[in-house]
Amino acid sequence: MRGHRSRRVGSLAIRSGRQLDWGCFADEVVIDFPSVALAVDRMRSAFVADERAAALSAAIQLSRREARHGAVLPLQLPVRCTCHACGGRGETWAEPCVRCEGSGSELKHHQLQVAVPAGVLDGTCFHFSVTPRYNPPTRVELRVLVA
Repeated sequence: MRGHRSRRVGSLAIRSGRQLDWGCFADEVVIDFPSVALAVDRMRSAFVADERAAALSAAIQLSRREARHGAVLPLQLPVRCTCHACGGRGETWAEPCVRCEGSGSELKHHQLQVAVPAGVLDGTCFHFSVTPRYNPPTRVELRVLVA
């Protein structure tokens, strides 16, 4: 269609000499949808977060016999997960989420089995990541203490 050009001027769209005011919908969006600015900020930081973030520190204690022969030990770690009450939004409608206090995440205890190799020395550190289902990875620094 020749002669029908549209251009944007601020929040107005001008087409063929007619003005269309898109600003009339601004109130509808504010009323019908709660603010998602905090959720967007959390998503943005999750995608571009510094990979060198501080690791979770934990320690396990072994007997000399376990250190010499190796062992498989249970380890329970607190890892940050998406809040199940608000789905990570930090709010339920217009109220801050009570369960996560508006943060969108909560600490959950993650149980795993750690296989310590034979001949491990006191003070040895293992570095690994724990990734609970549907949640971001948590870096772990595990220190071995031999008694």
